[in-house]
This record gives sequence, C-alpha cells and structure tokens, in this order.
Amino acid sequence: MNWNVVYTRPCWEKKVSKLLDIKGIENYCPMQKKVRQWSDRKKIIYDPLFKSYVFVRIDQKQRNELFNTDGVLKLVQFEGRAAVLTEEEIIQVKTFVEAYKDISVQQIDFEIADTVRIKSGPFNDKTGKVIQIKKNTVKILLPTLGFTLVAEIEKQQLEKLATA
Repeated sequence: MNWNVVYTRPCWEKKVSKLLDIKGIENYCPMQKKVRQWSDRKKIIYDPLFKSYVFVRIDQKQRNELFNTDGVLKLVQFEGRAAVLTEEEIIQVKTFVEAYKDISVQQIDFEIADTVRIKSGPFNDKTGKVIQIKKNTVKILLPTLGFTLVAEIEKQQLEKLATA
C-alpha cells in the first residue's frame, strides 16, 4: 500500500493523527520540536511540519473510516488523482525530520519560460530561463559568453523574478 495525503481542518493535524491511531489507521504526522519563550518560562512544543496535512496508509476498506474521522476534510489531489507517496519518500521525510532542526516547508512554483535568478553556487546572481522542471531540480538556459549553457539546478537555489 502506498501513502496518501489527508487534508485536515486548520490546526487539527495532531488531533486527526490521534483519532486515526485509535481507529487503527496507519498514519504519520511529522513534527518539529520548537522552544517557545513565555515571559516566565520556556516550553518545548511539537508543531506539525506540514500544516493541515497528515500522511495515511489505507486500503479500500479503511476509506470510509478515514472520512468518518473528525477533522479529515479530503484526500489531497494531484493531477486529478489522489496524491500518492511511496514508503521510501515517507522514510526520507522521517530521516530529514530526525536529522535537522529548524525545518521549514516552502513551496516554490516555477513554470516553463519563467525568468529566475540563481541565489548560490558558481552561477550566483546570474539569470536565466526555465526550460524544464523535474521533481527537485529545474533546467535553466543561461546565455553567457555568446554560448547557451544549460544547467540543472536545485529549486531551493533559485528565486523567481517578477515578470514585466
């Protein structure tokens, strides 16, 4: 069975995860450890890494149970079908959460022909046009020195420039 992504009510991620545990539905809600400062004390809290998302592994029989759970709104859709993650992807998220502190989730949307600026690396501050988008990288056309260079660059190293 693959993993699906459930969209929850805002701030219900932990509650939904506990309710699914009670129902015997396998789920994963990645948490990030944070220290919050109040005027008189510090407290360690655990915030969900993905706001309004819980990952679930269900079969067809458990679908009704899932949707009869308070706080569950729908399955997240991607290209018209339920978004699916593999076991390997879930393990990667778990490993990432365990290995790093102060994690943030950011969505960067690039489209073909967008003009972007490279924020780091050997082409720092160079601009180019997006010609192909992959899962974690973007191919960029970099016109320099009278040649056309094509570089495959990780998305987090790019900044989308405003269109004129």
